Amino acid sequence: MKLRRAAITGIAGYTPDTVLTNADLEKMVDTNDEWIVSRTGIKQRHILKEPGKATSDMGAEAVKILLEKTNTDPADVELLICATVTGDMIFPDTANTICDKVGIKNAYGFDVNAACSGFLFSLTTASKFIETGVHKKIIVVGADMMSSIVDYKDRTTCIIFGDGAGAVMLEPSEDDFGIQDSLLKADGSGRQYLHMKAGGSLHPATLETVTAREHFAYQEGRTVFKHAVSGMVDTMKEVMERNGLTRDDINWVVPHQANQRIIEYVGNMFDFPVEKVMNNIAMYGNTTSATIPLAIRDYESQLKKGDKLLLTAFGGGFTWGTTFIKWAYNG
Repeated sequence: MKLRRAAITGIAGYTPDTVLTNADLEKMVDTNDEWIVSRTGIKQRHILKEPGKATSDMGAEAVKILLEKTNTDPADVELLICATVTGDMIFPDTANTICDKVGIKNAYGFDVNAACSGFLFSLTTASKFIETGVHKKIIVVGADMMSSIVDYKDRTTCIIFGDGAGAVMLEPSEDDFGIQDSLLKADGSGRQYLHMKAGGSLHPATLETVTAREHFAYQEGRTVFKHAVSGMVDTMKEVMERNGLTRDDINWVVPHQANQRIIEYVGNMFDFPVEKVMNNIAMYGNTTSATIPLAIRDYESQLKKGDKLLLTAFGGGFTWGTTFIKWAYNG
């Protein structure tokens, strides 16, 4: 019996129509375009402003595009996993809400909360259902409405984040294409450096927590940067070593789009040519769990069957990891 792998057979993405530029932010907080670009590489970000819309709506739009691109009947989808930290509600899962909005009726779904690493955690989880033969069609969504938890009075965080969603179709491959290896890590002690203080069972919402502005994302930038680059580089190195890969074997590096400096640092540590490192942070900012699928979506036309990709991310919690993929189709 041939080894069964989970291959990405289609990818799609969605970003809201409203664009928040650096010039717009200059009118909201004490900042300017040069300061933002020099520190983050971000020029604009997309923001979901429509009343009554939430993370599931962006995820649903990405899934609709994916179903059409792959000519997939919603009834054939067996599982949908959604990576998000900005679910529509504490419960039910946003994954199941997405299923309802796109007409997926014969599947179940659940959310994965691993912050910016959520897409990799979800992709790896979904791959096991494919590899063991439990399911044949799984959709993995990375979607976050970061504007809902960003303090637009805090210039250190509001310049970074945007809203968006990406989705991929996973199907079995017996031709050695697909997910080859994943190395995922976590360190809960990092929660003090990157978190949202209130809104959970530890600090439920009260008038006091709202007044104290504790329902927004908080991070200690320098500490996060230090751990992010070391975590991403270390897992990339280990995945390459245990799969016998050299720099020249890798066709594409797909880093989490957190910060231009982090993207450059990761590429430089392995001396990857800049043209091999996917980078679209200037247009979208950090969309957390959506950054990796949105980056691959933007570069899809350049991908060739058999290309070797390294996906790497770091998120709050702390969570981090690297996934090695052999691309399954020509873009």
